[in-house]
Amino acid sequence: MSTPLQEAFGDIDIYLFDQLLKNRFQDCHRVLDVGCGSGRNLWYFLQQGFEVFAVDLSPEAVAQTKNLASRLAPSLPEANFQVALAEALPFANASFDLIISSAVLHFARNPAHFDLMLMGMWQKLKPGGFLFARLASSIGIESLVTDLGNGRYLLPDGSERFLVDEKRLLEYTQNLRGRLVEPIKTTNVQNLRCMTTWVLQKSA
Repeated sequence: MSTPLQEAFGDIDIYLFDQLLKNRFQDCHRVLDVGCGSGRNLWYFLQQGFEVFAVDLSPEAVAQTKNLASRLAPSLPEANFQVALAEALPFANASFDLIISSAVLHFARNPAHFDLMLMGMWQKLKPGGFLFARLASSIGIESLVTDLGNGRYLLPDGSERFLVDEKRLLEYTQNLRGRLVEPIKTTNVQNLRCMTTWVLQKSA
C-alpha cells in the first residue's frame, strides 16, 4: 500500500528530492529527464503541472514513461517522450529550465564521449537553468578502482564505468561558466562504488 509521500513523489532519487525540499526548482517550468528509465524522477513534476519531456536509449523505458505520463499528466503530448541520445537531443537549444541526468554520464565510452553528452545537455538549458546530475565517481575510493584507460575504471562492485573526480568536475564547472548550486556531494556505498551529485546553474 502506497503512502502519501510515495503518491506525491514516487520512487524519486533521494538527492533530487533534497533539491525539491530546498525549493531549488520552483521557478522551473520546462523539465527534461535525460535517461529517464521508467520515469521514477518525474512523478512529482508530472503531477504538479510542469511541462515534462524525457528521453532514453531504451524504447521500453520511453514506453513506461509515456504510460506514467498518460496517468499523471494526460494533457502532455506523446511527442514529449522520445528515444534519443544525450549527445543528440531532438530539442532546440536553450529550451529547458531544468535537465535531470541521473546515472547516465558514467556510461561515457571515453572523455570525448563524456564531453559530447555533457555539452549536448548543457546547450539545451536556458540561461539561468539547472543541470542536476548524478554520476559515478572515484571520490573516496581512489585506491580501490582499476584504471582501464580512456577514463573508464573497474569498480569494486564488478562494474565498469567512466569515473570523474572532484578536480575534473570543478574544471567542467569553470569551463561551462556554470555555478555550483551547492558543494559537490558523494555517497560511498560500502566502498563498492561512489555516486556523486553535481548541481549546476547556467549563467544568465
